Amino acid sequence: MNLQPIIELTRGGLQECTHFGAIAVVNVRGHLVAQVGDPNLLIFTRSTLKALQALPFVEAKGPQQFGFSTAQIAMLCASHGGEPMHVAAAEDMLGKAGLTYKTLRCGCHVPGLFTLLDQAPPPDLVFDERHNNCSGKHAGFLAHCVGQGWATEDYIAPEHPLQLAIRRDVARAVGMAAQDLKMGIDGCSAPNYAMPLSKLAYGYARLASGASDSEFGESFATLSEAMTSHPEMVSGTGRNDLAFMQAGRGDWVTKVGADGVQVVASKSRGEAFAVKISDGNKPALFAACVEVLDQLGWLDEAQRTQLAPWRAATLRNARGMHVGDRLPVFALATP
Repeated sequence: MNLQPIIELTRGGLQECTHFGAIAVVNVRGHLVAQVGDPNLLIFTRSTLKALQALPFVEAKGPQQFGFSTAQIAMLCASHGGEPMHVAAAEDMLGKAGLTYKTLRCGCHVPGLFTLLDQAPPPDLVFDERHNNCSGKHAGFLAHCVGQGWATEDYIAPEHPLQLAIRRDVARAVGMAAQDLKMGIDGCSAPNYAMPLSKLAYGYARLASGASDSEFGESFATLSEAMTSHPEMVSGTGRNDLAFMQAGRGDWVTKVGADGVQVVASKSRGEAFAVKISDGNKPALFAACVEVLDQLGWLDEAQRTQLAPWRAATLRNARGMHVGDRLPVFALATP
């Protein structure tokens, strides 16, 4: 089967829900280390792709050209919560490129912080494209267009030179031919690419390897160091990427994508794993990732405790009663 049971929910001792998925663990040489289900399952990468989408800009020394700080480089890779620090960073990035938020083509949505907290935004908060979780990525897109002398009006069009350069470099980073990347349109209106789960993991293993990568070493080092130095800019208050990278103490490079995708890479181990939960359930995804970390032996006791809320093993109702459990039901297997 392409998909295997990953996480089960029980209630009263009976199985109530099962979340299916696949997992691929790959090393920096592209070798499959472990798997659950089909490691080559074709999946859309969603926001896990952001660090690789930044490659053309970073390769061209764009961050240096426009004076982007390390925190702003982290914003290139972000699915942020639209907090004041994120909005200010996006606005400054655009300003350094001589642009305003009105140039952004990512659309506008309620800031992610309020979605996460299940709260209505304050009535006096006026939000716009800068609050979009992808505004940092798009600010980088636009800065690269300015730096290369490309048009900014249609920068998200698949045939735009920016998007062609991104497709080229993403393919190089994951070891594929550009024409083999299946294209779809992401929530922020930019092209996104589907690839085998193992290829996504391989791209992140290379990203985490930083300067040791023979092709993108300097750029990978710039991006991975920015992400681990400023995880609060990659995500934000109460968010998964922040919690995981803090627990990783500078070693783990991680990114969540919409609809059940997450990648975690270890700089010191030269490995990364990618997880896809087929129904997109976030608690199941996060629980699965913690379990993979545990099975791989990447967790010490302090990290296990730190990530316990993301394993969310105990189900409680509104009164705090223990009503069920969220249990991993997979074991990593060597190929």
